Amino acid sequence: MLRADNAAAPPPGPLRTALATLAGNLYLVAGSLLFSTAAIVAALVPPRGRHAHAVARLWARGALAASGVTLRLEHEVPLARDARYVFLANHLSLFDIPVLLAAIPGQVRFLAKAGLFHIPVFGWAMRLAGFVPVARGHRERARDSFSQALERLDRGMSILVFPEERRSLDGRLLPFKRGGMLLAAKSGLPLVPVGLDGTLQVQPMRSFLIRPRPVHVRFGRPVPPPESIRDLRRLTVSLRARIAELARTTAVPDGDAPSAPSDRSTADPGGPPS
Repeated sequence: MLRADNAAAPPPGPLRTALATLAGNLYLVAGSLLFSTAAIVAALVPPRGRHAHAVARLWARGALAASGVTLRLEHEVPLARDARYVFLANHLSLFDIPVLLAAIPGQVRFLAKAGLFHIPVFGWAMRLAGFVPVARGHRERARDSFSQALERLDRGMSILVFPEERRSLDGRLLPFKRGGMLLAAKSGLPLVPVGLDGTLQVQPMRSFLIRPRPVHVRFGRPVPPPESIRDLRRLTVSLRARIAELARTTAVPDGDAPSAPSDRSTADPGGPPS
């Protein structure tokens, strides 16, 4: 069962924040270059991509350690390491990526904006590791991204989607896109709601500072995939409410979503065009 909320962590002092900012940002540059190079080498060792994922998880744990971020994991029910899931999580911060890479059991691949794959070394490592590029606004590319995500699921990997598509500026849950639900429907795999609580306080969007603190990752009970369009709509509403509960936040009404600048560090393919 999920534990009750712990008391809010006290804000770190100026010295801890300065040290975490220096060490964390240095790691995100130098460490990413080092581990990306290692991931490229590891990706060439059969089975393709499996060892690169282990390198990515090491990178994630190093990023959290350098930044003074500790994880507190809570599971409503145990998740099998060798099972396949479609994970849906709220999106708050750059630190969502290393937090979830470190927290999710088994082999998992993210849907990420296509621009990241053009970064030398880092982007090459992502592609070889099996992460899925998403180019919003391109019909054929969206179809290809959806097919690639299904192929990863067929190969025994889980997929993680941020259904909000962009980071929340204030912590409230933004409206959901349908891609994650469609992936579950097409693959027949269960959906796992995940609530992130604390990464916004570590480093919100547009901030250079890194504030060391604990982050809660709460995994909800897996739910069956939708069986019809009506079921998909119902499930989208119920999973959004569940993720808001797990993240200890509220959901923005669909018509009141803030018009923030495009931020697609990870993205939702939106499903195949109909």
